[in-house]
Amino acid sequence: MNALSKTLRDALDRDDAIALLRGAISHESITGNEANVVGYLDQQMRKRGIENLDTIDFLPGRPNISGTRKGAGNGRRLLFIGHTDTVHVDGWREHWAGDPREDPFGAPIIADEIWGRGAGDLKAGICTSLAALTLLDRAGIRLKGDVDFAFVGDEESGQPGSGVSAGVKAHTARIASGDLPRPDFVVYTEPTRLAVYPAQIGFFIADITITGKSAYFGVPELGHDALKASHAVMSALWAHSDTISARAEHALVGKGSLLITTLNGGGFIAVPERCTLSLIRKLLPGESLDSAAAELECVIRGAITDPKITMEITYPAGRDHALGGTATEIDSDHPALAMLGSAVASAMPGRGGVEGAPFWSETPFFVNGLNIPAVYCAPGDIRNCHTFEERVSVEEYLAGVVAFADFMTRFCGVEGN
Repeated sequence: MNALSKTLRDALDRDDAIALLRGAISHESITGNEANVVGYLDQQMRKRGIENLDTIDFLPGRPNISGTRKGAGNGRRLLFIGHTDTVHVDGWREHWAGDPREDPFGAPIIADEIWGRGAGDLKAGICTSLAALTLLDRAGIRLKGDVDFAFVGDEESGQPGSGVSAGVKAHTARIASGDLPRPDFVVYTEPTRLAVYPAQIGFFIADITITGKSAYFGVPELGHDALKASHAVMSALWAHSDTISARAEHALVGKGSLLITTLNGGGFIAVPERCTLSLIRKLLPGESLDSAAAELECVIRGAITDPKITMEITYPAGRDHALGGTATEIDSDHPALAMLGSAVASAMPGRGGVEGAPFWSETPFFVNGLNIPAVYCAPGDIRNCHTFEERVSVEEYLAGVVAFADFMTRFCGVEGN
C-alpha cells in the first residue's frame, strides 16, 4: 500500500460508504423504473458536492442523471458512468423464504457481504465512485481536473420494450453535440472484482424462422419438412461455430463462438411446417458485425437444400449497431490503465490486473462511437449477478472506494502539486 492509499484508507468513513450502497440497493430500479433510484442518487450527489446536476428523461418517466465535481483547473477530465437499472427479481422471495435475504431490496450484510438485487450489477460501482469523492474531501485533497458522473438507464435486457441502451445513447448524443463536455477517459462501473477490462466481446442475437409446408403424416411426400431443414441448419451452425473458434483467439476475451439457444417447432401428427431457432454470436475485437452476420446468413442458406423451404432472419438486440453490440478494445499502453491498475493494487493487493470482459456493456458508445478510451472496473462479481446469489464483498467494495479516490488523484492531478 502506497502512502496516499494508506492516507485514504485511514480517512475512509466505512459506515457512510456502506450506508450509501445499502440505500441504493433498497431503491428498486428494475428496467423501466430507473426514476426510483435516480431520486436517491440526486440526493446523494448533492450531498457529496457534485454540481450542475441534470436529470433528463431519455424516455418518458425514465431519467438519466449526471453532474460534475469541479476541480481547481489545469487537469484532465474523468467520467464515471454506470447503469441504474437492474434485472427482475422473479422467484427471489420464494428462493430465500424465511431467510434474511428474502427481501431482494433489503440489503442485509451476511458474512461481510452485502446482498440484494443490483448489489454487484452495478450499484456497488456507482456508489464506489460517489463515496470516493467523500473520501477525497475527508483527506483534504482537491483535484485539478473535473470528474463527471453519469448514471443512465435501459442497459439491462429482459423487460418488454426496453433494454436497448436508450439511456447511454441519449447521454453520448449530448457529448457528441457539445451539450456536455468531452471526457479524456471513462470508467464504466460494471463489476470486475476490481480487475481492469480494456477489451470486451461483441455480440448479436439472430432469430431464424424456417417455413415449409405441412402434410398429413400418411402422405409426408406432399409436405416440406421445416424440422428436418432446421436439423440441417443447426448442424451447419455448429460446424460454423467450430470454424469461428479455430479462426482466432484474443489474449483477453478468448475465442469467438456461436451458441444456439432455443429451438421450437413441430407438427401435430403432420409434417412440421414451421420451426424457429435463436442463437447468439460472440465477436472478438476487430471483427465486423456486418460481415459476421452476412457469413451466418450464407451458412444458413447453404444448409437448406429444399427449394420450397423459406428462411427469415431478424436481429432483435441492436445496441450501438443495428444488429447488436460491437466489440471494443483500447490501447494496452494507455497510461490510464497502469494508473488505475496500480491504484487498485495499492488498495487491495492481488487485484487491479488487466483482463477482458466476458460480457457486453456500453463502453462501445464511447470507444467506437466517440473515440474516447474507456474501461470497466468496479467491485462485484459478474458470475453472481442476475442470480439469487447477487452480493458484493464489503472488503472489496471499500477497497474500491480507496482505489477510485487514488485513481482520481493520479489522473486528474492534485491542487498544489
